[in-house]
Amino acid sequence: MENKPIIEFEKVSIFQNQNLILANVSLTIHEGEFVYLIGRTGSGKSSLLKVIYAELPVHDGKAIVSGIDLRDLRKKEVPFLRRKLGIVFQDFQLLMDRSVSDNLLFVMRATGWRDKKEMNKHLFEVLAKVNLETKVHKMPHQLSGGEQQRVGIARALINNPEIILADEPTGNLDPETSEGIISLLFDISKTGRAVLMATHNYTFFEKFPARTLRCENGNILQTN
Repeated sequence: MENKPIIEFEKVSIFQNQNLILANVSLTIHEGEFVYLIGRTGSGKSSLLKVIYAELPVHDGKAIVSGIDLRDLRKKEVPFLRRKLGIVFQDFQLLMDRSVSDNLLFVMRATGWRDKKEMNKHLFEVLAKVNLETKVHKMPHQLSGGEQQRVGIARALINNPEIILADEPTGNLDPETSEGIISLLFDISKTGRAVLMATHNYTFFEKFPARTLRCENGNILQTN
């Protein structure tokens, strides 16, 4: 039985400041699917991700993310959508003045967690998934780049999202570390979460083959 669609776009135009970035975007991503989003810098990869997490508005077509119609989404409802998403950034975006645990607890408190015992239990469970349970009290500057990105992935997982959006998550990492991050994201997709990863590094494709969407000349093309 095929997993159900979790992201559905049909004939969507994507704008940044009145500039048309991508036209006539139609795509479907299913639960548990890993999908690459490729294209040159400036081709629209990040803009598409911003539409999915409601940083950019949708004015036309059909855009459904995790059962939510983005065209009808009000500003006050955006946090509800984002609790269904986990976002991983190229530059990690950790709070550098807080420990690993405090980075995750900050997100938990901001999204409504209150029970300290439950929070700490969940914190260790998520860090175990990214092999960082021994780094819980470390500060970000005491971690390698790969470890910092694993904290970023743990943060993305903290609210059990249905979708992980990864925007060039290996852009600042060496090849060996990058491979570990891709492997981890693949494992996450096998737990039933959809993973959409924007990248311009095509060296992963042979070892980690997956469906690929290409941003090119203002359109999104499916390449396999």
